[in-house]
This record gives sequence, C-alpha cells and structure tokens, in this order.
Amino acid sequence: MMKASARSACTACALTILLLLSGCHRHRKSKSAPNTDAYSDNLHNLVEKKTLPPEKVDTTKSPNLRWPDFSDYEPLVATFYDDRNYEVAWTRDGAPTATATAFIQQFQDAAAKGLIPEDYDAPRWADRVKALNDKSADAISLFDVAMTVNVMRYISDLRIGRVNPSHFNFEVPIQDKKYDLAEFVSDNAVDASDVPKLIIGVEPDSDDYRKTEQALAHYLDLARQQEQTNPEALPMVTKPVSIGEVYPAAAALLTALQLEGDAASDVAPITGSVFNSTLSAAVKNYQHRHGFTEDGKLTPQTVHSLNVPMTFRVAQLQNSLERWRWLPDPYLHARLMVNLPEFVLRGYNPDHKLDFTMRVVVGKVVGQHQTPVFTHMMKYLVFRPYWNVPVDIARKELVPHMTANHGYLASKNFEVTNGKGVIQTDYTTKDVSQGAVMVREKPGPKNSLGLVKFIFPNQYDIYLHSTPAVSLFEQTRRDFSHGCIRVQKPIDLAVWVLQGQADWDEDKVKDAMDSGSDNKTVNLKTPLPIVIFYLTATVGEDGQTYFFDDIYGYDARMQKVFEKGPPYPTRPDPAVPKPKPGDTA
Repeated sequence: MMKASARSACTACALTILLLLSGCHRHRKSKSAPNTDAYSDNLHNLVEKKTLPPEKVDTTKSPNLRWPDFSDYEPLVATFYDDRNYEVAWTRDGAPTATATAFIQQFQDAAAKGLIPEDYDAPRWADRVKALNDKSADAISLFDVAMTVNVMRYISDLRIGRVNPSHFNFEVPIQDKKYDLAEFVSDNAVDASDVPKLIIGVEPDSDDYRKTEQALAHYLDLARQQEQTNPEALPMVTKPVSIGEVYPAAAALLTALQLEGDAASDVAPITGSVFNSTLSAAVKNYQHRHGFTEDGKLTPQTVHSLNVPMTFRVAQLQNSLERWRWLPDPYLHARLMVNLPEFVLRGYNPDHKLDFTMRVVVGKVVGQHQTPVFTHMMKYLVFRPYWNVPVDIARKELVPHMTANHGYLASKNFEVTNGKGVIQTDYTTKDVSQGAVMVREKPGPKNSLGLVKFIFPNQYDIYLHSTPAVSLFEQTRRDFSHGCIRVQKPIDLAVWVLQGQADWDEDKVKDAMDSGSDNKTVNLKTPLPIVIFYLTATVGEDGQTYFFDDIYGYDARMQKVFEKGPPYPTRPDPAVPKPKPGDTA
C-alpha cells in the first residue's frame, strides 16, 4: 500500500510539473511587466479594434499610428498579449523601458536600412513618451500597443521584406524564413539588452546585402548634398560629344561626375567648354556603372542618366534591399544568380566567392515575354536538345510562313509530332494553330536553344540555354528572348556546373555538344540553387555602385505599393502580367 501511495504521489507530482511547464509557455512575463492587471481591459479593447484612435496629445488629431490599420498583425498582437495575460510590455513604472527606447532609436534610423522612418512613427514617439508623464492608463496602453505593432512591423520588414513577392507574381518562398512574431517579440525583443545586435541577426546574413546597405548610406548623404546645392540639370545633347568637341556645361559636367566618384575630387577645375580626356574617362566609368556602351562619349543617354536625382538612386538601393530580404537559404547564397536588369549571370563557389560572370539575353519587355523572378534548383543538363515550340509561338510566328510556303517547316529544320512524340506528315496549319500536333526544332548548331540547355524544373518552363544568335551578346541592352535566358559561354557554364562529376571536362562537353547523342540528359549529382533576380542597384566586386534601368517596371510597381502603406497586399496583382508558361526560346 505504501508503494502504491508513493506511485500516486509521484504521478500527481509529475502532472503538476507538466501543467506548470505548459503554463510557462502560455503566459510569458518580461522583466518590464508590472504585477497588475490595471491595463488589461484597455489593451484588450485596443487590440480587438485592429486600429488605434487619434492621439489626444496631437492637436492635429492624426491617427495614433501613421498607418493605424494593423488588421494584418492583429492575430499576432493578440497572441502576444494573451501569452502575457494582457500586461504591458514596454513601460516600467510609467516610463519607457531601455529596450523600448532602443527600438525608438531604430525606428528613427530606419532610413539607413532602406525603410521609411515615418512608417514606424519616428516623429510621434517624443509626444508619446511625454504623454506617459501623467501615468494615465490610456496613454500607457496606447504607447504599449503602438510599440508592439511597430516592433512587429519593423522586425518583419527587415526579415522578409515589406511586400510579399507573390503580389508581383514572383515565386520566392519567403514563408521559409518567417518568424512566429508573437513568440519572437516575447522571447527575444521585449527584454533585449542589445537591440542593434538583435536587428543584425534579423537581417539577411549576406555580404551583398551589407554592401548594399553601406552604399545606401553613401547615397543618402549624396542626396542631402544635392538637396543643399540644388544644381541645375545638365543641358541635353542631340548627338554624342567626343574629346575635343564643345559642351557648354563642361564645368558642371565635371561636378556631376565628381559627386559619385566617377571623376576624382582633386581634378583641376574646368574653365572652358571643351569636352576633354579627363571628362571622357570619367564618363566612360559612369557608363560602365550603368550598363551603357562604354565609349567615353557624352551621349543623350548618359546626360539623361546624370540628371537623375540622387533620391531616385536611393530608391533603387532601397528596392534592392527589399528583394534581398525575400531570399531564404540556400537562395540567399545561391550558386547561380541571373540579374535581369543587368543582363548578367554570376556563378559562385560553395563559399559564395565569385567564380565567373557572363552576359545573358533575357525576355523581351514587350509582348508579355518578361522573364519571371523566381528561385529553384538546377537539376540536369540536356545536350543537343530539341526545341518544342509553344503553341502560342507556333501560331503567331510559324503558321503565317507555313501558309505561304508548304515546305517552310522542313526548310527551317522543324518537324511535327503527335502527343507521344511520333513524327507526323499529315497535318494542317489548323492542327498546328490549335495544338493538335506539336512542332519541334531538331537538334543541331542552328537550333534556337543551341547545343545545351540547363534545367531547373519550374511552372514557367524557363531555363538557361545556348544560342546560335551570339551577336546579341554584343548589345548593351539584351532583352530579346521569349522568356528563357540565353547564356554567352555555354561550354564554360556546362564545365562549371558539372565540375567534380565524372570526367566532364571541356573536351567531353564539346564532344557532347558537337557530335553526341541528341537530347542527352545528364543529371547533376548535387542540384545547384539558382535565383532569377531583379536588382536595379548592386555593389560590384570593385566596390563601385552600379545602377540599371527598370526594364520591366518592377521598381515602379513596388514604389506605388510602398506609397499606399500597410497593410500591404499579399495576393497577386491582377494588373501585373503573368509569365506565359512555354514562351521560352
């Protein structure tokens, strides 16, 4: 009987411990939480309304938050307060905690992170703190909820970006890096002793991201300088100006080129109006940083770009930071990355050191052929591939020729198959237009896909491939494809992708492309993460900041979303053209 009693006592004790442990997770208390329920009703009411009332201390009667609708965060805010029995989190004895004060400083410095300080109520906190002097339950409760909402917004914005990429029809899995914000703020933020260190841990652990942040700080300074000096716009030219020719604003041109460091600050001032070798060298560097033809001539394109205000360059850097925040591992340190506005592919070694760059051709701006933004894993190569012509392309681009010339397909190395890949000889143009039969281009050096394609299976049927149209790589602007990405050095890329895999050296790759089996698939032992990305501002290996045209208008769309403020949309924007699967060559 004594043993049974002992067992019963142990069981009861164990149950008690389990109940206590489960309660520990449910009801958190911070060091700042007072031992009172005086504010519970106030906090309940504020959270349930999903918006904050006007501030009594603000004579303009502006909302308590710049963006008072926090309905998108309400479930998280409710969970946060529920877990702490609706006790205040950010004040102690009616004064802001040290952590709250540190977060206020972060909000005020948000521009350095590429964010907008006003979005986190930076100008409002002084009045809120002053209102706490009366120690009224209303002021303390409003302060607390406002702080909780802004901390959650700030941490989330730095962690995964402000706008879900799916709104722009981008396929980037931000859900893989989301925090449980209620838990994260409770466990890590409320009592943080080093808020800046906490924020660094929230942001992407990426040298590219950090270099972009540093560039942003520099361009914010340049924007302030430009605002103070308010320089006149450089006069436009009607044709390129070469060395020795006259440009009336030569002195102002030198000043503009010195602003971003394309011309040295200690260059002798220009007193005349001659476009000299010093200006030409600086213009050439400027052109290099903007993806223009690097001829050192003062072209209309160059003058137009020089007249772009620094505030616009700041916005480009902010947009780049936003997109870097979307990327989860392994894509934050992807082995392959295509930057669409730059028309460049980069390859990185496993330590994320740059191995190579090469030019690429991307989707046309017109005709809904834009190459989509997405992340995936490259899994295999196909040597000497067929090009299966999408029905849309066949109907628009092949059928008119077939109507005029019955032998057109054969003369251009095409053949027609049924759904099982069996070659067909009895078909009509209507069959081709409606997709009843499929047209494919036979392998060979003239094939639209070239002699190798690099596959990362995706819903868009987009891939990298070689091309017989190599002259296009000499263009500075290279948006010519139906959506797929043509690579400048396919042999080098194939050798790099297959490195360490059997004996795939350059000779074997060339043999496979020139005389190997048609449509030969080679699987990668280790899939490679690849990002098809969109950055109009980057920092190069040389430390210079590079800017590119917003060819697809994605930056402009993003800025319009930011201007409307939170809550930001999560569903795809019907106004954004969706990539058309299959339109790929």
